[in-house]
Amino acid sequence: MKIVFALLVLLPLSLFAKFQHIDIKETQQLMKKGVPVIDIRTPPEWKETGVIPGAHKIMFFDQRGRYNVQKWLKTFSKVVKDKNQPFILVCHTANRTKMVGQFLDKQMGYKHVYDLKGGIDHWIRAHQKVVK
Repeated sequence: MKIVFALLVLLPLSLFAKFQHIDIKETQQLMKKGVPVIDIRTPPEWKETGVIPGAHKIMFFDQRGRYNVQKWLKTFSKVVKDKNQPFILVCHTANRTKMVGQFLDKQMGYKHVYDLKGGIDHWIRAHQKVVK
């Protein structure tokens, strides 16, 4: 009986997706393996700071903080084809990616959600390459 109870309690925990905050080195390692980077910032932000080379620009929140989840997921699903595919989220300082990452992890069931700690701001301060 204890084993059945333990399985019922622990099994759902092991099925939860895993949202992880990763540093620049981990980001670069995943990128070398072909893991896509999704930059969720706005077009003016992309223009101002540039983006990580190869990143997919898919704005989540507009300049007023509004969003359209269905529209975003339609575009996002062209890059991330299934819920087991890993991907890395990037925004300015990682505040937005924490919200979006938690949503994709907990609500949508994506299994390998990563976000770059400190966002593009941290990337740039570490003298990493960006493209405009």
